[in-house]
Amino acid sequence: MSTERGSGDPRGASGAAGQRAGTAVSPRRRGGWRERVHATLDLIRANPTGRITLKIFIAIAGAIVVTVGIALIPLPGPGWLLVIAGLGIWAVEFHWARRLLGFTRRHVHNWTRWVTSRSLPVRLVLGAVGLVFVAVVVWLSLKYSLGIDLVARALHYLATH
Repeated sequence: MSTERGSGDPRGASGAAGQRAGTAVSPRRRGGWRERVHATLDLIRANPTGRITLKIFIAIAGAIVVTVGIALIPLPGPGWLLVIAGLGIWAVEFHWARRLLGFTRRHVHNWTRWVTSRSLPVRLVLGAVGLVFVAVVVWLSLKYSLGIDLVARALHYLATH
């Protein structure tokens, strides 16, 4: 056994011996944390109470993240990112969310690929249009939610100074 520990196997002697003895020891891959999460979720789902509790917890956590993300969409910040993160939380337990997340990933990937294949002037125009859109959304959000009209204040400042 002492020769097996020094063999460079990261699992040690018990992992190597366990595989030879026919026990189910899976080899470690780079995504070890994913495997642990899946194993934990499978253990929770094995119990009927755990399955229902997990489903309720995932539904509530995803709803909170999606709601906060939707509230932040008109404001500058990570609104859409939070909506997609909430969708990812729901995708752990709900098939419809998994399909919608896949649809979103495909379209974001296709859009990114399309934009990066364009020339620099086209990308600059697309970026400028995006910045103007965000600026208009911020201006309208501040004007109608807080009553602060930045354009009127800026024009007044320029006229008086």
